[in-house]
Amino acid sequence: MSDDESVANPPIKLVNKPNDTAINQQRMKSWNPILDPVWVICTYIILGIIFIPVGLKINSIADGVSELSQKYDSHDDTTLDCHIGDNTNTNKTCTVSFVTKDDMEPPILVYYEIKNFYQNHRKYITSRDDKQLFGYVGDRTKQSKDLCSPLDQLGNISISPCGLIANTLFNDVIKLVGGKDNKGQDLILVEKGIAWQSDIDYKFKQPDTFRRESCDCADCPCDPPKWSCTNSTPFKDDYGKCWKYFYPNKAHTQYLYETYPMVVNPIEGVMNEHFIVWMNAAAVTPFRKLYGYIEEPVAKGETLAFQIQANWEVKSFKGSKTLIVSTTEIFGGKNKALGQVFIVCGGFLLSLGFLFGVKHFVWPRKVGSKKYLRFKEE
Repeated sequence: MSDDESVANPPIKLVNKPNDTAINQQRMKSWNPILDPVWVICTYIILGIIFIPVGLKINSIADGVSELSQKYDSHDDTTLDCHIGDNTNTNKTCTVSFVTKDDMEPPILVYYEIKNFYQNHRKYITSRDDKQLFGYVGDRTKQSKDLCSPLDQLGNISISPCGLIANTLFNDVIKLVGGKDNKGQDLILVEKGIAWQSDIDYKFKQPDTFRRESCDCADCPCDPPKWSCTNSTPFKDDYGKCWKYFYPNKAHTQYLYETYPMVVNPIEGVMNEHFIVWMNAAAVTPFRKLYGYIEEPVAKGETLAFQIQANWEVKSFKGSKTLIVSTTEIFGGKNKALGQVFIVCGGFLLSLGFLFGVKHFVWPRKVGSKKYLRFKEE
């Protein structure tokens, strides 16, 4: 090449060429196992021997979980005390009682279980507006409105939060009304701390410009437009403290505390932990969701009485509702599925190892010599 051609066509600089190192140039030393019959048979047998004891140990741990359950409403059983048929928001009251079969150590978890309701349906899961749930107030996009349809508006009234999942909130009210701890003190059902902290911090927030203020119940003016208290009456919490509050665009919006006043109060709104737990869609049916927990130990033979106000109907989808009280272990509640998976897999691996072993030692197949194998040189 002449000097003129070199000037006209300079060499191309390889800017994307990997560094000349062992890892970038794929020169790392590696182990290349030869899967001969003996090696495979031994692997299957060893894994089987490990898996089966692990599965038995997991089942043993699950057996140590004390669990009590009682169905209190079903689409096909009218004899249940809390049966409400296809009626909603009835506030029908019943009592569900358990007699503990074992000593129960805290935390003692209280769940509700719903059968035949599918939260994993694609339309159901996507029917929500995450910006709205995190406090956004203002004009919404057509896409967000379409996702929430048909539960986006009621006439000229906007629903906040919108969507199917938010507006099918489980709204049975469960209260612990009977039971003593080991010291003879009344048990308390704690309903705080049941939601994931990450959800509370990063997924849910009261509407922008929402405000609240505590006040003296005897002198607490709560008149619009500065405040938006229902009937100009402040909210009184369980501790007897009064609050006045303001929600933006209240005249044209129906907020969560108005849709579900028996579960959600106006001070909490979408920060209510029962609501946050519900918004985490379950992957399968039946599913359980945590309602609360007991922080004190309960002795064997103690009677736990729960008062339930039934509002959430199950007849329309041929379902049922069950109340569950359970202790917990390292792998969660009383669930033997994980242990059974290990046992089945271990048995399968042992069977394969045995069958391959018989085949190899009774009818062996001639294999090539490893000495003729050649790997890529450096």
